[in-house]
Amino acid sequence: NRMEGFGEVSLFLAVKLRQRHFLTIMKQKSYTFSEIKQKIANYCVYQDRSHQEVEQKLKEFLLIPEAKEEIILYLIKENYLNEERFAKSFTRGKFYIKKWGKNKIKQQLRLKGISDKLIAKSFSEIDERDYQDTIRDFIEKLLPTYKGLKDYQRKQKLIKFLMSKGYEYEEIVNQFQS
Repeated sequence: NRMEGFGEVSLFLAVKLRQRHFLTIMKQKSYTFSEIKQKIANYCVYQDRSHQEVEQKLKEFLLIPEAKEEIILYLIKENYLNEERFAKSFTRGKFYIKKWGKNKIKQQLRLKGISDKLIAKSFSEIDERDYQDTIRDFIEKLLPTYKGLKDYQRKQKLIKFLMSKGYEYEEIVNQFQS
C-alpha cells in the first residue's frame, strides 16, 4: 500500500519541528523585567512607535499580560509612547519624504491601529499649499514622459499613478484644470 509509512514520516517531522522550535526558544537570551523595559524604551526612543508596534515587539519576550501592561503604562507615563506624536511624525515623513497622498497615509495609519480622529488630526502636519504643489510637480514632471499616447491616455495614466500614491481624484483633477 502506497500510503503506508506516511504516518511515521509526518510524526517524525512533527517531532523534528518541535525540537527545532524548542532549541530556538532555548537560544533566546533571557532578560530581567527591567532589562526588557529598557530595551522597549530604547526601541521607542529610536523612532516614534504606535501602540501596536510596541505590543508586537513585546511578543518577542515571554511576558505575562500584567508585565506587558506595566511596561506599556510606563512608556506612556514617561512619554516614550505617544500615539498622537507617532501619527503626526508618520504623516510628515510619508508626505514630505515619500510623497504619499492622504489616502495612502490614512490606510497605513489604520493598519497601525491609529483612530480616525487621530488620523484627521495628523493631517494638520501637511500644509495644503505643499499638498497641491506636490500634485502639480508630479503632473509637470511625469506628463511629458508618457510618449506615444493620446492626451486623454496620458492623463488617465497619470491619474492612475497619483491615485496609487494616495492622492484624491478630485485634488488631481483640480490640479489638471489649474
